[in-house]
Amino acid sequence: MMFSVAAATALMVAGCGSDGKDGADGTSVYGTFLTFEELAAPVTDTEKSTIRSTTSVTYTADAQTDTIGFTKLMATADANNGEAFGLLKDYTDTPITFGDGSPYICNGTNDVDGSGLDHSSLLQQNGRLFMVNQFECGVGGMYGMELQQEADGTLSVKNDSLQFISQKENFGGWVHCAGMTTPWNSHLGSEEYEPNARTIQRDLNTSTMLTGNSRYDEVTKAFWKDENNANATYNNNPYYYGWIPEVTVDASAATPVFTHHKHFSMGRAAWELAYVMPDEKTAYLSDDGTNVGFYMYVADNAKDLSAGTLYAAKWVQTSDAGAGAADLIWIKLGHATDTEIKAVVSTEPAFSDIFNTEAPVAGSCPTAGFTHVVTSTGEECLQVVPGQEQTAAFLETRRYAAMQGATTEFRKEEGITFDPDHGRLFVAMSQVRYGMSDTSGDIQLNENKCGAVYALDVPGMNETSYDSKQNEIASKYVVKNMYGLVAGSPASYPEGSAYESYDCSVNGISEPDNLTYLAGQNILTIGEDTGYHPNDFVWAYDVETESLTRILSTPYGSETTSPFWHADVNGYGYLTVVTQHPFGEVSSGDSEYGLVGDATDAQKESFIGVVGPFDFIKGDGKGTR
Repeated sequence: MMFSVAAATALMVAGCGSDGKDGADGTSVYGTFLTFEELAAPVTDTEKSTIRSTTSVTYTADAQTDTIGFTKLMATADANNGEAFGLLKDYTDTPITFGDGSPYICNGTNDVDGSGLDHSSLLQQNGRLFMVNQFECGVGGMYGMELQQEADGTLSVKNDSLQFISQKENFGGWVHCAGMTTPWNSHLGSEEYEPNARTIQRDLNTSTMLTGNSRYDEVTKAFWKDENNANATYNNNPYYYGWIPEVTVDASAATPVFTHHKHFSMGRAAWELAYVMPDEKTAYLSDDGTNVGFYMYVADNAKDLSAGTLYAAKWVQTSDAGAGAADLIWIKLGHATDTEIKAVVSTEPAFSDIFNTEAPVAGSCPTAGFTHVVTSTGEECLQVVPGQEQTAAFLETRRYAAMQGATTEFRKEEGITFDPDHGRLFVAMSQVRYGMSDTSGDIQLNENKCGAVYALDVPGMNETSYDSKQNEIASKYVVKNMYGLVAGSPASYPEGSAYESYDCSVNGISEPDNLTYLAGQNILTIGEDTGYHPNDFVWAYDVETESLTRILSTPYGSETTSPFWHADVNGYGYLTVVTQHPFGEVSSGDSEYGLVGDATDAQKESFIGVVGPFDFIKGDGKGTR
């Protein structure tokens, strides 16, 4: 197992982050290391059709076992405070409806273009507990609510507390994916799969204002021009979407105020999420898709992501063994403020305002001054329009990064989390395929459709880091390498086996998605978004023993999203988990999965819940209070 002992020691000595060693004597306030009771893979129809979680956790130093479980908090379409959870609204914050007048709810299984509820953040402010929830549909929605916590740690949603969070001041929301609770207790979200401005400009029908891009057109009709109101004003632009949003909550009054921002200075791509490091200014951003990049943002000031410098990584391969290994070089793309970039976006720019283009010929550009790139938008020859370098860097981050020599070959780059105990960042790659496994470019690895999780060492706090031009980077959290940590294994089970529908080993990860680390406990939690396991799992991976334990299984056809560890919520720990679009990815009653009967509409709603409560945060370290 590879990790930087020096880096880990430096991080702990410097007191950076929540390293679990916060006691006056340097001992862990999180208690002893833990192990989860193994959850068996589902076999019966009932097991395959319901959410199941581990029921106990043992603190290994004293062998004390505590009971835990999964608590469901809210499902899409649930009513609270006169709102329906997940109901999407237009640019005037008016509820959107289908043509028959029924509510336009982002649940992942109805006719709304999208996957349903995705990430939910727990926020502690003014002695109160809140949750911000974001929805992964073309029209991106957000809802906030207040939670109440019982003496035994049980959580529930307060009556009459659900609020729709308006995004109309920042051009609306778009395909919100993963996120995190920041160190300053705000919600940091994402906007995934940014629309391709080049093809939208090319295909725009100026009579209908439609483009043939189904998600973009649905936003045009539903958000900017409600489908029941043909006279509403059209006002759509591809550069409105693909940013990192943040939601803060002001809990100074009885009714909290949730405020939405977009961080235009963090760049535009298919963001899975941005993960903020313990210095509260360095963030790593994962770009989801095929032929995408990996990025770092360093804010000018801690706890303020409104201005900073954006970098892109170049993979310099050092090994193709396992999931591979590489050194990383950071290429500076530019510095900007949210205000500067929002002003550009407000002009409703077109792709041709930023780039000149020409057709590639045999893998190169015929004309001098053009750069040949291959990204998620395909093979292109691009030239930045003179004077538009900053606009290109922040509105077309992936294309511009490729032009500067950064690597844009990653496949399905997903969750990010940080391990302060060993000084390592973790990044999930849902698959090692396509640009990562071909024979050209920077990355040349063995294909693995089951995916892998990578580790990236964080240097010691006394180390200075430099970009590709040897300019100092104003961060002590600059990762410089990347190597495979744990990978899935393709498998084939015989006909008649309980696992015959599994294409990746039932005892290993499959297409890892979101990650979270239990600081002080050596546990990396890995959630799946896979079609190679009929039920998606959440795993606990012990980074010391390298053992995997299955701790949660979702209903078939669903995705596990949003696993996020909240270490100390008034003395209790919680693992948030969203079950997205249950029964949504396969046909109900599909014989391949051995399932019978039809799921009800209620069973198909996405929902948020928590695994816990973990009663080991404070006290004597034995799981008691």
